[in-house]
Amino acid sequence: MDDDHRRPEGVSDATVEALGSLSKALETTECARGHLFAFHQFTGSADFELDRAVELLRAAGHGDWAERVRTEIQGRNVIPGHWTFQIVEAYDRTYYQAFRDLEREAVARLAGGRTHLYEAELKEARRTRDHPDHTSRPDNPDTPDSPDNPA
Repeated sequence: MDDDHRRPEGVSDATVEALGSLSKALETTECARGHLFAFHQFTGSADFELDRAVELLRAAGHGDWAERVRTEIQGRNVIPGHWTFQIVEAYDRTYYQAFRDLEREAVARLAGGRTHLYEAELKEARRTRDHPDHTSRPDNPDTPDSPDNPA
């Protein structure tokens, strides 16, 4: 295991598990944020497609429907007073940034800034020693003289 992922002296199992749980929660938040960006992009794409729908409705002789789509739906707020970019910005400012900052501070103060200790220890416990696809780190072929693989 590389030193960046080795548990600092004095860090308990309970602390490693707690920080692992905190990081997992942040990772879930990262996924939620990704879905929020997808919502933003899909909604924007749909709004731009309305240009084509308006044009096609007009060409098909349905000017009244084209005008309704243009005035009632195109450019409409998705929630009162907000386009999707404003929702993304509010989420980032109100929730995401605070969560990310807290997680980083907890790791810095409780584990000396070493991230993913729980996962690194899980990897060490689950990998097969001397298997070429189970090395402890990318630059370690797990040769017999490797400090990670004592002979």
